[in-house]
Amino acid sequence: MEVKIGVQFAPRELVLESVQTPAEVESAVAEALSGRNGTLTLVDDKGRRVIVPIDKLAYVEIAEASPRVVGFTAG
Repeated sequence: MEVKIGVQFAPRELVLESVQTPAEVESAVAEALSGRNGTLTLVDDKGRRVIVPIDKLAYVEIAEASPRVVGFTAG
C-alpha cells in the first residue's frame, strides 16, 4: 500500500510503500495526532522507519496499491 506524507515547508512529499493495512496506518496517524507522542512513525516494506514530527505534518494520503501491468494485453 502506498502512503504519501506532506511535510510543512518541504518541497516534496514523502512516499513509502508499506505492508501495513490502511486501518493500521490510519490508527497510527490518529494516535499521533491525539497528542500521546510528538511524532508519527511508519515502517515501509523494507523495514525502514519514517518518523515525522506531528507539528510539521501537513497531510497523510493512504492509497491501496494498484496492480502493475507488465507487457501487452489483448483488448
